Amino acid sequence: MPLALLALAVGAFGIGTTEFAMMGLLPDVADDLHISIPAAGHLVSAYALGVVIGAPLLAAATARMSRRKVLIALMGLFVAGNALSALAPDQNWLLAARFLSGLPHGAFFGVGAVVATGLVAPERKARSVSLMFLGLTVANIAGVPAATLVGQHLGWRATFLGVSVIGVAAIASLVLLIPHTPGHTPAGGLRGELAALRPLPVWLALGTTVAGFGALFSAYSYITPMLTEAAGYTEASVTLLLALFGVGATVGNLLGGRLADHAMRRTLFGGLASLVAVLAAFPVLMRTEWSAALAVVLLGTAAFVTGSPLQLMVMEKAAAAPSLASSANQAAFNLANAGGAWIGGLALAAGFGATAPAVAGAALAVLGLAVAGAAYSVDRRRAAAVAGAPGRLVATHLPAPAEHAHR
Repeated sequence: MPLALLALAVGAFGIGTTEFAMMGLLPDVADDLHISIPAAGHLVSAYALGVVIGAPLLAAATARMSRRKVLIALMGLFVAGNALSALAPDQNWLLAARFLSGLPHGAFFGVGAVVATGLVAPERKARSVSLMFLGLTVANIAGVPAATLVGQHLGWRATFLGVSVIGVAAIASLVLLIPHTPGHTPAGGLRGELAALRPLPVWLALGTTVAGFGALFSAYSYITPMLTEAAGYTEASVTLLLALFGVGATVGNLLGGRLADHAMRRTLFGGLASLVAVLAAFPVLMRTEWSAALAVVLLGTAAFVTGSPLQLMVMEKAAAAPSLASSANQAAFNLANAGGAWIGGLALAAGFGATAPAVAGAALAVLGLAVAGAAYSVDRRRAAAVAGAPGRLVATHLPAPAEHAHR
């Protein structure tokens, strides 16, 4: 694998750290800015909103630029957003800075996935994407716990300054390791770029992302009350258990990349089916401490097995605009984050118990399987229609010029 993938992974590590560290710093931020914790929770939403808006817009706006320059510029915007977060004097400033930090998130992963697949042979595309995402999953093992500890001991502003330093290191890595790659000229300009997202298979692939990862976040958003109320862990133990989730996510990400290079569709279906089984078993697994820890690892593994195949599937279905499609998939991922958390919250508020969000997540994973199945059915019908087209049948009966000359 090319060393250039390391530069993408460093950027992904910084992005993953700043995205998830805020959740552990909410009490510190709320106390320092003299706001309530629910009000501080809007900072998480502001970041996610930045991702959803920035992913397709920035990818489309920079389509003609060198992808190397785009990645460097996006990481520069990321550094600026986190530095401004560290300097925020009040809640409104911090909300704007978090929104700014989220803008480059989806476009970086989207453009980065296109660059990563262009660096390797076709049979290694999924693995190249999984190695870029490795930075995101490792962030859950090391980056987020370290950022939380720094914030608790040195203040939350120090965390965002530290993330800015990671961003600078990522820029240096991109400058040194990423080769010069030209952008592509979309047919019909921006309208042609957006038209590539119009076909039904693209939307089915994006819908699979929303449902599949919505299943993950339905449970993961409420993993702390599950571990403390159902499994009996103390709150002090939760940080270590969340690191175990990162371990599972890392294993699943690497496994999914390797398997998807051999059978992308089977890997996707297998990952979603595993996610259904794990989430459905949560009410049983959360009864003891050891099985609860196992459940956290399995949740990360099953969910992230689907990451690489979903990213590649969206890129293939919108081949005329791969950067935009890949970035749109990141926007779908963050919609899954918000939607899954909302659905899990409804299940919890309904009084069905601490593990109810996981059961709701299992239902979402079943929906993801159904959408993936519909996508497969559409692909098979279209392939059959192409194979049965009259022009294609006639062509099969004509000898190739070279063969005719040989005879």
